[in-house]
Amino acid sequence: MKIEQIYTGCLAQGAYYIVSENEAAIIDPLREVKPYQDRLEKDNVTLKYIFETHFHADFVSGHLDLSQKTGAPIVYGPTAQPAFDAIIAEDNQIFEIGKIKIKALHTPGHTMESTTYLLIDENGVETAIFTGDTLFLGDVGRPDLAQKATNLTQEDLAGILYDSLQTKIIPLDDSITVYPAHGAGSACGKNMQKETVDILGNQKKTNYALNQPDKESFIREVLDGLTAPPKYFGMNVAMNKGGYESLDVVMNKGLSPIAAEDFEAFAEDSGALILDTRSPAEFHKGFIPNSVNIGLKGDFAPWVGNMIVDVKHPILLVTDTGSEEEVITRLSRVGFDNVLGYLDGSFSAWKDAGKETDEIKRISPAEFAEQFTENAKVIDVRKLSEYSAEHVDNAFNKPLDTISDWVKTIDDSEHFFLHCAGGYRSMIAASILNSHGIRNFTEIEGGFNGIKKTEKLPTTDFVCQSKTL
Repeated sequence: MKIEQIYTGCLAQGAYYIVSENEAAIIDPLREVKPYQDRLEKDNVTLKYIFETHFHADFVSGHLDLSQKTGAPIVYGPTAQPAFDAIIAEDNQIFEIGKIKIKALHTPGHTMESTTYLLIDENGVETAIFTGDTLFLGDVGRPDLAQKATNLTQEDLAGILYDSLQTKIIPLDDSITVYPAHGAGSACGKNMQKETVDILGNQKKTNYALNQPDKESFIREVLDGLTAPPKYFGMNVAMNKGGYESLDVVMNKGLSPIAAEDFEAFAEDSGALILDTRSPAEFHKGFIPNSVNIGLKGDFAPWVGNMIVDVKHPILLVTDTGSEEEVITRLSRVGFDNVLGYLDGSFSAWKDAGKETDEIKRISPAEFAEQFTENAKVIDVRKLSEYSAEHVDNAFNKPLDTISDWVKTIDDSEHFFLHCAGGYRSMIAASILNSHGIRNFTEIEGGFNGIKKTEKLPTTDFVCQSKTL
């Protein structure tokens, strides 16, 4: 038997590849399925089942393409109602893969179809659980996402989740390995550990959600501190449940080079957003006017989802030459399939064609320290928890994920400084502000991490972030 966790850091997502003898199963696959096909071919095994723990909200699963390419059936837990053919497992139903068995344990609460898969090894020993978003390391799945679909309150769902954990997970042996669908950085939980694998006994000791004295306490603690979910989540659920276009089709459409001479007219005619995925360090020095920068080398896909929201919005790309396929793949992971093409020759081709360019004023933390006065206006776009832990004195906290609201309140007649933690998020904010005609600001390279190192600027006392959630 072989269990492989295939972890994708930018989504903080774990898929699982399981082999026994000449058969395999895959749990919660990512959108691009070729890596799974390559593994199956290398191991000379047949994919017998594709297990889905629930209808994912934070990414588009590869279940449909993988099923179409391999012939393996898709398995969901009880109550799931997908718009395509699938096996809807009964609670405690057994599936055999080679010499091992996988038992479906219905564990509703995060969503009503949420299911944990219990692996029973060749010797009949319960060995591992693949918990999806029911149980994370250090946390449990947020119970506020499925309210509209169920006509239940988040309190109702949290109570159902408590019952699932108490009746299906807690009774299992402490030695069982826990394989969750997500780790730290995912918006599907609020308190996840950085580790991606643990044993159940340790989670029973350390996971706050598993250590509540009663259901009422569990509901209160799990709901406390939840921030609003990203706005694109509902669209990803709809794609996972209702179906989507094959990634092959999406890739063929998106990999269309567009000459610099034609790019501007193409953007105007299509109404497409120009998404520049180069690094902030490159973007600020020159870019196509009104384009938005979300750097590929970062939490790219989640921030695209947060900033663009509408997965159907047409997109034109400006990328580093050669990265076009990676960009389209990572966009597809969160459902942004409507890429119309990319600027052939990248931004240098645009410049060489004599087209209009724009830039963002960016300074170093040392320069910021020299220019800072007690009357300076500073906007910090980090999360509230980061800001609460430590920030520049009198800085305003305006989190990036709410920029569509606060951009309307900015007075462009008053200069301000803009920063995040390291420069990635602040350049996203800078590009969006600039596209709204707000230009009277200076972005700080290296963000708060660099600001602290100058030791010349007044900051609040540090408070452990875990206490500010």
